[in-house]
Amino acid sequence: MKNDSSSSRRKFLQQIGATSLVAASSPFASLAAQQKAEERILTYDRKITANDKVRIGVIGFGVQGHYDLGSALKVPGVELAGICDLYPGRLENAKEMYGNDLFVTRDYRELLNKSDIDAVLICTTDVWHAKMTIDALAKGKHVYCEKPMIYKISEGNPVVAAAKKSGKVVQIGSQRVSSLGLAKAKELLASGEIGKLNMVNSVNDRQSSIGAWEYTIPKDASPETLDWDRFISITGKKIPYDPKKFFWWRAFKDVGTGVAGDLFIHLLSGTHFMTNSKGPESIVSTGQFSYWKDGRDLPDVMSGVMQYPDCDEHPAFQLTLQVNFISGTGGQELTRLIGSEGIIDVRGNTITVKHSIMPEAPGFGGYDSLFTFSKAMREEMQKDFEAKWTPEQRRKKTKEDIVFNPPAGYSEHVDHFTNFFDSIRTGKVVVEDAVFGFRAAAPALACNESLLTKKIIKWDPVNMKLKA
Repeated sequence: MKNDSSSSRRKFLQQIGATSLVAASSPFASLAAQQKAEERILTYDRKITANDKVRIGVIGFGVQGHYDLGSALKVPGVELAGICDLYPGRLENAKEMYGNDLFVTRDYRELLNKSDIDAVLICTTDVWHAKMTIDALAKGKHVYCEKPMIYKISEGNPVVAAAKKSGKVVQIGSQRVSSLGLAKAKELLASGEIGKLNMVNSVNDRQSSIGAWEYTIPKDASPETLDWDRFISITGKKIPYDPKKFFWWRAFKDVGTGVAGDLFIHLLSGTHFMTNSKGPESIVSTGQFSYWKDGRDLPDVMSGVMQYPDCDEHPAFQLTLQVNFISGTGGQELTRLIGSEGIIDVRGNTITVKHSIMPEAPGFGGYDSLFTFSKAMREEMQKDFEAKWTPEQRRKKTKEDIVFNPPAGYSEHVDHFTNFFDSIRTGKVVVEDAVFGFRAAAPALACNESLLTKKIIKWDPVNMKLKA
């Protein structure tokens, strides 16, 4: 990759960070806010030296592996040094994309043993995330691990400990926590723009076979071409060969974490970032098999409810999560922060603020018991009310709505990788470390536990452990 073109770097910077979220006639679209939004990427507005280069390896070159690598290589000074995947067709595809000299392997340990690799992107099946992360850190590699960071809650603290011991950078792949949109929503919430937070509703619905994980399976799939025995070795089980479990793995609890690990985790990560939360204290969920009855053993429609405590970071609030894979909406993604004086709607990087502020005076008249009293009583009480409360106090206050839009060409995925590589180069604190990743993953995985056991799961978000 050529990384000495200052003109291309300037164009890159202009595309992803030249302006903050903008709003016509809004006091929040200030120069200071623009400068804050640029902080993550301005360090690259200079020549990249040999010492700044970061050479990466990719473990798992499926759908997300392709997207992650593409975004990573858009960050100046990042070079590809190797790719690992169990399916040979993907290794062939990697050489077609990046050249025949590219190092490829079916054994991720060979990638970790390469001295010319500084960092690895772990884009594999969920069940492998924790082991690969710990192994990579032990080999002195920085780690970008796709969400969820873990497959089981019990794996969380060992990964956190390994990250701390290694001194290496660990970034978890919920890219929205690096986005300009969520940064603006976080700022607005903290400023009291919608009053006191009390509820968050978060939805990620789909309506397609691809969205429901029914990915295309290659014609040459077999136990040999997919290296089935190596694939399932992490489970400790003798699982009969099933190509669906290899290519549609999210839908099967033997190797994946379903709706909770794929999409609830994004909604949780975003909510935790915007509210500064460490997590909920109670989790309950339910689900059903509505349409995609294709052998999967994790549901295609699922909801969760979580209770967040009153703490230094935020007031008590309730979080509702929803994923529907056969939604008649055609698919939608929305996180709504609900406060005492309005709402903040987060749709990608578009942020909409709407206000609804109660009058200072209490309700009186209308749909009220007043009309059921005698005429004399009504008139007396009306006179008392008008004497106590002025017309201004009785009137519902209004406040202008605000819409923020991202800059043209902005990519939160690139911004997330920019944050990762910036942390490797400068020591700046990464935005989504192993602790953050665990605190988002545990409640998501607890939703599966609640679904399967039909119990309310109790969680200690500060000490990061399940409660009896």
